[in-house]
Amino acid sequence: MTHPTQKLDDVVHQKTRLGMLAVLSEVRRADFNFLKATLELSDGNLSRHLQVLSEAGLVKLDKVFEGNRPRTWVAITKAGRSAFNSEIASLKALMDRLDGNGLPKAGS
Repeated sequence: MTHPTQKLDDVVHQKTRLGMLAVLSEVRRADFNFLKATLELSDGNLSRHLQVLSEAGLVKLDKVFEGNRPRTWVAITKAGRSAFNSEIASLKALMDRLDGNGLPKAGS
């Protein structure tokens, strides 16, 4: 029997990236400043985590100009939503195991 922690995804599971995917799963898209404020991140920290998620194909970045000001929009991709849902399922399986649901007896 595989332990539920073996199914956790290192890209998704990191606290900040998991938070980003959680926020993005609730909206159609969010702008950089909204994510920054909601997750209480610095520009550099948010940028780096967005880069990781983007390179993994989990989010899509759209950099546009509105008036003369640059704006970055972020949306979760289909792959991102699937990865997020898988992560949540793995965490639920871990919690069930810790709550004693389906916990194998020691030595079996």
